Amino acid sequence: MQKIYLSDAGPKVSPAVYSFHRWQEEATTTSASMERMVNLCLELGINTFDHADIYGSYHAEELFGQLISQKSFKREDIVLFTKCGLRLPHPSQPEVRVKHYDTSRQHILRNVEESLRKLKTDYLDIFLLYHLDPISNLEETAITLRQLKESGKVKNIGVANFSVFQHQLLAAYLNIPIVTNHIELNILNTQALDNGQIDYIKQRYMRPLASGPLADGRIANGTDEIAVRVRQKLQEIGQKYNVDLESIAVAWVIKLGALPLLGTRDEQRLRNAVNAFDIDLEHQDWYELYAISRGEI
Repeated sequence: MQKIYLSDAGPKVSPAVYSFHRWQEEATTTSASMERMVNLCLELGINTFDHADIYGSYHAEELFGQLISQKSFKREDIVLFTKCGLRLPHPSQPEVRVKHYDTSRQHILRNVEESLRKLKTDYLDIFLLYHLDPISNLEETAITLRQLKESGKVKNIGVANFSVFQHQLLAAYLNIPIVTNHIELNILNTQALDNGQIDYIKQRYMRPLASGPLADGRIANGTDEIAVRVRQKLQEIGQKYNVDLESIAVAWVIKLGALPLLGTRDEQRLRNAVNAFDIDLEHQDWYELYAISRGEI
């Protein structure tokens, strides 16, 4: 895969990003399983990896850091994302009694240091705020992010699951570029096309990161009427291009200029997603899928 710029401010990333957001089952989240998946990603040309402090039940960053320390690959050959802001109850977090957001200076600084320690790295290529805390001191948050970038511990700032207004709000306080916004986007969830998220991201000369491009398996296995109808059309178009229906689903996202954020632990499903980059989905094929997903035909 040829590397591309995530925004006009950088950095260069692989056009598909692998995320560990689906690695929640602690029994199967092992160093060996992670090494197999990372090696497969690198084999397929994916060198960009997305983390968060909460992924893998607060354990995924540490496992990935073990791979870095074992020199399974060179740190400079990969691009690392991580994020904080969403706090979930867990035995390792006894102070958290309810799901909430925290983008305070104290929490951000503590999490950056923890992520650097767990990932066994001196810097993060992109650090993202995972939702916006509506009761935080936004000026303090912005100053903290800017200082982290100036320190070299964080190379770029991004956001995840921000609405257009939240994105604009943070940008108004932050005098450094925001390079991406992780948004949920797939053929079964096109809300980002209607609420302005896609348009605003492009206006800011960024590429959207499309979380859940396969709708967490609903595209392949969903039993609701829209999922069934979309799947039938994906199968039909897949025969036309001689590819799996999941490849067409990801190609639909790519056609929007988005980077698919892949979280599957199934090897074949990952290969299907990567095959999407060899598909130039025809204009009317894209619109036919869009219309079916909206119940218009």
